Amino acid sequence: MTIPRVGFGYDCHRLVTGRPLILGGIEIPYKKGLLGHSDADALLHAIGDSLLGAAGAGDLGKRFPDDDPAYKNASSVRLLEHIRALVGKEGYVVNNIDATVVLEEPRLKDHIPAMTDIIARALNVDRDRISIKATTNEGMGFIGKGEGIAAFSVASIIKRQD
Repeated sequence: MTIPRVGFGYDCHRLVTGRPLILGGIEIPYKKGLLGHSDADALLHAIGDSLLGAAGAGDLGKRFPDDDPAYKNASSVRLLEHIRALVGKEGYVVNNIDATVVLEEPRLKDHIPAMTDIIARALNVDRDRISIKATTNEGMGFIGKGEGIAAFSVASIIKRQD
């Protein structure tokens, strides 16, 4: 018998000049980047929060506080690997991830395959268990004005009980 659990994650960061744009573990050429204590990868932060939520293991802020110098400019890929290990210690494995990035620009279509590969490797799952989508906010709100980027994620994890 398997015991499934589901978690939801959300993250957003302000776009600023002078920082690289890191999403899904890759640097995307763009005139602005995301502001944050770590590399500010909103997509990986949303995925990490969804996994932590599914495992009942708190949230990103609890695990990786933004006032801890150890996480200054930290790679969110490394944080996601750490989260996978935490989830694994609880006896769970990642079943699948479904995530959406909301931004006006740049277009992510050509970057999604590389993001998918990086996330699948970090979570030690087949790439067909990772779904990454991108959409706009149709010009509305802080996203529509190009002031920031948001990401949403749902994670499914399973535990084997024999």
